[in-house]
Amino acid sequence: MAEKPKLYYFNGRCKMESIRWLLAAAGVEFEEELLYSREQFEKLLHDGALLFQQVPMVEIDGMKLVQPRAILNYIAGKYNLHGKNLKEKALIDMYVEGTSELMMLIIAYPFLQPAEQEKQLNLIIRRATTQYFPVYEKVLKDHGQDFLVGNQMSIADVQLLEAMLMVEEKRANVLSDFPVLQAFKARTSNITTIKKFLQPGSQRKPIPDEEYVKTVLKILQV
Repeated sequence: MAEKPKLYYFNGRCKMESIRWLLAAAGVEFEEELLYSREQFEKLLHDGALLFQQVPMVEIDGMKLVQPRAILNYIAGKYNLHGKNLKEKALIDMYVEGTSELMMLIIAYPFLQPAEQEKQLNLIIRRATTQYFPVYEKVLKDHGQDFLVGNQMSIADVQLLEAMLMVEEKRANVLSDFPVLQAFKARTSNITTIKKFLQPGSQRKPIPDEEYVKTVLKILQV
């Protein structure tokens, strides 16, 4: 039996959470080595495991992969979540880049000073409701299928659900003007593997709090 993928990251979301989501959606069990100290991080550095001296890192299929997009693309390709042909892959990548941009705004939020957080929150909601969500609403409405590309689940669908839930954590009614996305959320949240990941006790991480931010900054010596 092949070894489970092993994830190396802080005990929180940030750049690893989409990787957890994708593995969970694919029904793949994984292990984690959570970093709580500078010493753990320095050991990875000294071992030469971190190619660009940063996490996330995932051990999978005999490789030590770094850089989130490379990791996600490998997992998506391995588990048939990256389209059936070059055209589908291009569309999937395009939609993924959109949700990634939106999620990066949210990932930055807890690391900002309180005065900047209010501005960031307004930016997140504005971008979500005027720049990103309207695109996915139209795509799903125009082709009338359950998923964004090729009528089968892909990394684009997984990341869209993740992004929507992240924005809803900031403003609960953010999907009120997007009925197609509301239906998409209900449908995809009920997929067996995803439903399991959304249950309490899964490896899904909570919203980053002040303690998490302090730990990350301490480990990185920022």
